[in-house]
Amino acid sequence: MTHTQAPSAGAAGAAALAVTDDMTVYSARARKEELLSALAASTELELDLSAVTAIDVAGVQLLILLKREAAAQGKTLRFSNHSPAVVETIDFCNLAGPFGDPMLIAAHSAG
Repeated sequence: MTHTQAPSAGAAGAAALAVTDDMTVYSARARKEELLSALAASTELELDLSAVTAIDVAGVQLLILLKREAAAQGKTLRFSNHSPAVVETIDFCNLAGPFGDPMLIAAHSAG
């Protein structure tokens, strides 16, 4: 599930959305429709990922799709407040750069 937060102050057409469930193969189809609808309804969307406790390849594909759709529509999409699960998965897939959103990635321990 996701829930909508109040639109950002001073930004017409801007919205923030918090993902409050996992982003896995089991929920990808439902999340896809919900998130694409939120993107279609705004010119600028911030997606808060702080409550995502699990994400798999289906969730990563959904994030990639959202970024691609936002770019194709000339809209701004930001991912924020990445949960540890999201950070780990995005780091593992080496997608932090392509996503372009600020994200703190912990240094890997040697040995």
